[in-house]
Amino acid sequence: MRGINVFMDASEIFGGNSFGLGGVPFGNEFAYVTDEVAYATIEAAWDAGVRYYDTSPWYGLGLAERRLGSFLHKQTRSEYVLSSKVGKLLTASRNNNAKEYFPFTPSPNSLRYDYTADGIRRSIEDSLQRLGVDALDVVFVHDLSPDNVWLPGPWEEQFEIARKGAFPALSKMRDEGTIKAWGLGVNSPEPILKLMDVADANVCLLARQYSLIDHENALHEVFPKARERGMKFVVGSSLNAGFISGSARFNYGKENYKIPAEALDKRARLRTVAARYGVDLRTAALQFSNAPDVAIALVVGCANPQQVLADWTSLKTRIPRAFWSDLRTESLIENDAPVPPED
Repeated sequence: MRGINVFMDASEIFGGNSFGLGGVPFGNEFAYVTDEVAYATIEAAWDAGVRYYDTSPWYGLGLAERRLGSFLHKQTRSEYVLSSKVGKLLTASRNNNAKEYFPFTPSPNSLRYDYTADGIRRSIEDSLQRLGVDALDVVFVHDLSPDNVWLPGPWEEQFEIARKGAFPALSKMRDEGTIKAWGLGVNSPEPILKLMDVADANVCLLARQYSLIDHENALHEVFPKARERGMKFVVGSSLNAGFISGSARFNYGKENYKIPAEALDKRARLRTVAARYGVDLRTAALQFSNAPDVAIALVVGCANPQQVLADWTSLKTRIPRAFWSDLRTESLIENDAPVPPED
């Protein structure tokens, strides 16, 4: 068992940057996004005051990092926080497998998994080259999780490779000042709970696990242990991949696949309460996911400048206290779930 971490608290690293622009749309994961729209979106975020950016080699197999880097490499490096991910290496090839994962990406790369120490060091070096910057602030070990059907073996087996390789290497890099923080970036709780027992990570990307639709397990199982270990979280997919704001997609599933009936029912009930108070449900969802004390930032994917400005505004919009009370009364959120403070 690990004790409380003694290194820099992740909250200091993020420095109040509670809104992060996520890189998924810039990798053309769900649809074609042109270079012009991608660049305009990133610029709109910067102009609005966004200073945290998250990306990954996975998003479009290099496309998102190249697009984000085309803007960020021109900015003063100390003015923003940047995170990317490791565990997947890219190799340029004429016979690449990019479209097996992302049919809309023009990437020339093939992908292979590597959670060894050498693999994560190479991954970071490659990311820095694609981004055109000299350092990452935060590194997430990516998709080392039971839900990842593309892993080359059982997730526990891959986790053990990372435990012996990636984890100590990242801790050493943090201790040497090469990076400031590291953890897992996953869609399920089991790896995060296990990580806190075997390594001294200090921030994880908790994706699709803490939203208005689904938050009970994170609230009651993951967060209490995180408080004991000094772990903080960047919360991803607080809209369940756009589902809460009306998308026909749920939790990264393909558009129009069979969405669970209970999720559809809960969204309908949430909309009813939101309409009662004139509250934008997307705004409520973003604020809810940002409310826990262990949440230091949200990562929100935005495909165009309008989405950036809408989401940025949502975090600053006042929501009546009675709205949250009704959600509790109607069992739509847990009774002990934190909600945004009233002004």
